[in-house]
Amino acid sequence: MADQKKGQPNKASPEKTHLYDTSNHAQLVRLVPRLRKGPADTFTIMRELNICRPGARICDLRNAGYKIITNRITMTDEWGRIHRGVAVYTLIAEPGAKVAA
Repeated sequence: MADQKKGQPNKASPEKTHLYDTSNHAQLVRLVPRLRKGPADTFTIMRELNICRPGARICDLRNAGYKIITNRITMTDEWGRIHRGVAVYTLIAEPGAKVAA
C-alpha cells in the first residue's frame, strides 16, 4: 500500500486493510465505506474501526474533498455513562461529486 496516493483513501480494499493497521491511510480506507453506509458516532468508529481519533480522520477526509457534516448528540455508553456532545458524522458527498445547493 506504499504506492497509494495521499488523499485517495478509497483505493485499497477495506477487507484487505486489517483492523490492526493503525496507519492514517488504513484508517481512512476503513472509515470511508463505513460512512457510505450511513451516519456514525465517535464511539462506534472507535470500537468497530479501531480509530482512536475519529475527528482527526474526519478532518483528513474533509481536506481530501469529502463533504461531511457533524451533529452533536447525547448518548449513553455500554457502561451506562451519559456523554454529551458526542459527534455523529454524516457523509454528504465525495470528492468531485455535485452537491445540491
